[in-house]
Amino acid sequence: MKITIIAGARPNFMKIAPILRAIQAAKEAGKNISARLVYTGKADDPSIEPSLFTDLDMPRPDAYLNIESTDFFQRMAGIIVAFARELESHPAQVVMVVDDLTPTMACSIVARKKGVKIAHLVAGVRSFDLDAPKEVNRLITDGLSDILFTAGMTANRNLSQTGAQQAQVHFVGNILMDTLRHNRSRLQRPFAFSILGLKEKEYLLLTINRHSLLDNAERLKSIIQTLMSHTDKPIVAPLHNYVKDKFAALGIASERLHVIPPQSYLAFGYLTNHASAIVTDSGNVAEEATFLGIPCITLNTYAEHPETVSIGTNWLVGDDVQQLENALETLRKGEWKKGQLPERWDGRTSERIVQTLLEGASL
Repeated sequence: MKITIIAGARPNFMKIAPILRAIQAAKEAGKNISARLVYTGKADDPSIEPSLFTDLDMPRPDAYLNIESTDFFQRMAGIIVAFARELESHPAQVVMVVDDLTPTMACSIVARKKGVKIAHLVAGVRSFDLDAPKEVNRLITDGLSDILFTAGMTANRNLSQTGAQQAQVHFVGNILMDTLRHNRSRLQRPFAFSILGLKEKEYLLLTINRHSLLDNAERLKSIIQTLMSHTDKPIVAPLHNYVKDKFAALGIASERLHVIPPQSYLAFGYLTNHASAIVTDSGNVAEEATFLGIPCITLNTYAEHPETVSIGTNWLVGDDVQQLENALETLRKGEWKKGQLPERWDGRTSERIVQTLLEGASL
């Protein structure tokens, strides 16, 4: 069985790395399976640090489609044409797509048109907001896919409600936990940690990337001011330059707010593992916080994996300053919920995925 795996952005690689290891293990055990990794961007993509593949203990992509346009339609069209040529040159029995990006949807369309089976990793996620670009990507990709790998029963219900057949849906667990477990002993203490005089479990970690939040200057400033006024701990914020510039333009600064450059995977993982609490707008970071048992405040109105809220350590506040205050006060009082590990967040998701693909090889 030949599998082509699509990566459309940096976060996809965190979910693909354990799949590649599981495929290689199955191959070494005598199974007829192999994988080809295709990145839809460029080899010199500035969003991918040189250390990423070493950090994730994975090989570099076998091919790059070299599509980088910021215009949705040009990017979509470019990926469709380039991936069609890729599949012609390197046929596959299964195309595996990840998450809910434009490349995810584009490559699914190509695979369907060419009669190649589609496996969607992290299927069934819903925000129920059709004005959100990713929601359209999710619906189309799930609708086209033959195999739907889910991280939780909520995703299973979402798929059932949109017409997916039970035989297509496979509850395999959260693939990010495979990566976290594999790399937890390999994490690297950032240089900034000592320079800033930080101590483990005595700082808050802040990450912000969501453009809808960054583009609302007044709301963004209120959120950061609320955060700084409701904790006496240092706040460590690895921020991209465009976010850092937003902060500077709004006059957001404090001796306790330490803005540092984006970190490598292993260095950021160290900051996550040793934070006393996390404030983020990233679903991936919130999932890792639940696995690690760390209090997490998410600046969004929905969670891609609701289990992080229902039984995990996550609290959704959106961009509501009062909700943020309530969460920070609960944190200050030491009354944060303990949280539990959701079902099948056990680091064996990649094994279940590969086994499912091998069992369905004759389909």
